[in-house]
Amino acid sequence: MLPFAPEGYPFVLVPALAGIVAWFFGVPFLAVVCWLAMLACVAFFRDPVRRSASPPEVVLAPADGKVLSVGDAPTAMVGRGLPQQISIFMSPANVHVNRAPISGTVREARCTPGAKLPAFRDKASELNEHSFVLLEGALGTVAYKQIAGSLARRVVCDLSPGQTVTRGERVGLIKFGSRVDLFLPAHAVAEVRPGQRTRAGLTAVARFAHTGSA
Repeated sequence: MLPFAPEGYPFVLVPALAGIVAWFFGVPFLAVVCWLAMLACVAFFRDPVRRSASPPEVVLAPADGKVLSVGDAPTAMVGRGLPQQISIFMSPANVHVNRAPISGTVREARCTPGAKLPAFRDKASELNEHSFVLLEGALGTVAYKQIAGSLARRVVCDLSPGQTVTRGERVGLIKFGSRVDLFLPAHAVAEVRPGQRTRAGLTAVARFAHTGSA
């Protein structure tokens, strides 16, 4: 059986039951539409098993999708020692589950309500509903934002301050896609480029460079 994110159960059960009711009352066309919607939701909320054998200095993608940009982070993040940003756009066809980019301790975890701008717009990172998580690892600190979009209506963050996570561990999801912004320290070297596809918990998006003496 395909692994399934439990957050998707309401989205699967409602059209499934609606289809049964429609069939019972003699409206087969409506029943088929409901069951197709149910199957689409099953696909949306799939939660495949992911394991990576990458070395510990590798930062893994927090989301499935397409890299929108690789470049400078906003001023607020630069001030926190995270001057680099990688943005990943999640379409409705992508796996919605997000995964920890590094192993470490959660120093911050908060959710902020907001607008529903299209996720590919630059201002979506600040204005849209989003979560913010700061992870402190042995080789460096990173942060990420789960950002809702015009279609996505709910960000789910499973983390709380003080919690420890393992790289690649499931940390939440964005219902029906959207965007994840990853913020990196100066000694991290990006290994992806705009347009590249990523898989959460598998794709190496950056690497911590050695900061000690050679």
